[in-house]
Amino acid sequence: MRKDDLRRQTRQTKRQFTPQQLEELSLPVISRLRPLLAEAQTIMAYYSLPDEVNTHVLIDELVAEGKTVLLPKVTGDDTMELRRYTGRADLQEGSYHILEPVGECFTDYAAIDLILVPGIAFDAAGHRLGRGRGYYDRFLRTMGTVPAVRSAADYRGTVPRVRTLGVCFDFQKVDEVPVDAFDIPVDQVI
Repeated sequence: MRKDDLRRQTRQTKRQFTPQQLEELSLPVISRLRPLLAEAQTIMAYYSLPDEVNTHVLIDELVAEGKTVLLPKVTGDDTMELRRYTGRADLQEGSYHILEPVGECFTDYAAIDLILVPGIAFDAAGHRLGRGRGYYDRFLRTMGTVPAVRSAADYRGTVPRVRTLGVCFDFQKVDEVPVDAFDIPVDQVI
């Protein structure tokens, strides 16, 4: 299946659920995610869109626990940077009508313990289908977590790097995600 076809199919599946149902489907995903965040002190997360696993309460809880939460901010056609999140007052509508942080820029990538990565679909090998702009793949490469690679097997275990967790609804887990040379897989899909 082509990437565009898989994106279209997943969007159609999501439309079968009401916002309330998606909220309910988020709860078990967040429950599986919480224990994996316990040891992490600095976490790159994302402020979820209405059709994604809802991360809003989770990131507020992480801040309340004293953890450093970083959120991406789109800065150009193909770039994003990280900003520290301390609460909802830090957010304003940015690119693509996504709520983005307005706090100070964070560049100490070596301090990041864990990255939560959204996606349209994931497979068991950690391959991820994003929304098609390549922001996360480029960002993971530019922050020095991985070299340019062709597959998950090419880089896993070869470079010390930040652990990445793909976050999605169970219906977004598919048998196979089509991959290109520039696609960066995640370590684990939640």
